[in-house]
Amino acid sequence: MRERDESTTIAVTTPTGHVGSRVVRLLLQAGVRPRVLVRDPARLDEATRARVDVRRGDLTDAGFVREAVAGVRTVFWVDPTPHTTADPIETSLRTAAPLVEAARAGDVGRVVLLSSIGAEKRHGVGHIDALAGIEEQLDATGVDGVLHLRCAYFFTNLLLDLEGLSRGVLTTAFDPDHPMPWVDPRDIGDVVAARLLSDTWRGRVVQAVHGPEDLTFHQVAQTLTEALGRPIRLDPVGDDAARDALRAAGLPPSAVEGIVGMTTGSRGLVAEQPRDLLTTTPTPLSGWAHAQLRPLLKG
Repeated sequence: MRERDESTTIAVTTPTGHVGSRVVRLLLQAGVRPRVLVRDPARLDEATRARVDVRRGDLTDAGFVREAVAGVRTVFWVDPTPHTTADPIETSLRTAAPLVEAARAGDVGRVVLLSSIGAEKRHGVGHIDALAGIEEQLDATGVDGVLHLRCAYFFTNLLLDLEGLSRGVLTTAFDPDHPMPWVDPRDIGDVVAARLLSDTWRGRVVQAVHGPEDLTFHQVAQTLTEALGRPIRLDPVGDDAARDALRAAGLPPSAVEGIVGMTTGSRGLVAEQPRDLLTTTPTPLSGWAHAQLRPLLKG
């Protein structure tokens, strides 16, 4: 077990992402100098780079990860594996392996894992199965504390089809009539930062992050219509059509099934944790869409 550097007690992965960037800013505002694991430090703004402990490297490099997290009190781990990669589940598990090793060796005190609703099923939810596997591996390390944040469907997933939205179409393979929780990644960042800054929790903890309300895709289309000031029509597609589109985009078969599996495995899913004071976050989809999405669709 390595002696921990008390001047840098928190490490953050993917610090330039939707969640990670929010976490880093809140930690800095709280007076903490986090260690950030980043492939390209230039993606951090200059003011942030000057205030954090930068460790440059690739999260798929086991040696880099093992060295970068050693001696840190708490690690915020975000799986960096794109859904589009070949063998996404295997890649996610392999990427997390050095973190698990560090936790097992006592070189890391606690881990906050960005997980997902659906991981509680443990199998049959596409690429989310990898998060379930990482949860189980971290649980078995004997680490002081491990927190699994089971997050809802990100608002920012809508940014993946700006072209379709610009044409007034919202395409989905999810059940358009099934209510599901939606969340602003910035709100997830708030929860993460609060947990990282608290030294009171121990053991295995699961906390859902549900956003402010459950929405069907029909309701999402109506919300976007009002927030964007343009009609948005919902276009539900079947699983086979989704597979065909992903294959046409050149994705390997394992990636196709990893993506489609997240949809099919989530149908009818009721989150393990109920919506309550701890699991509900404040930002509505309407406000996020008006502030973040609408400017991208002008013209």
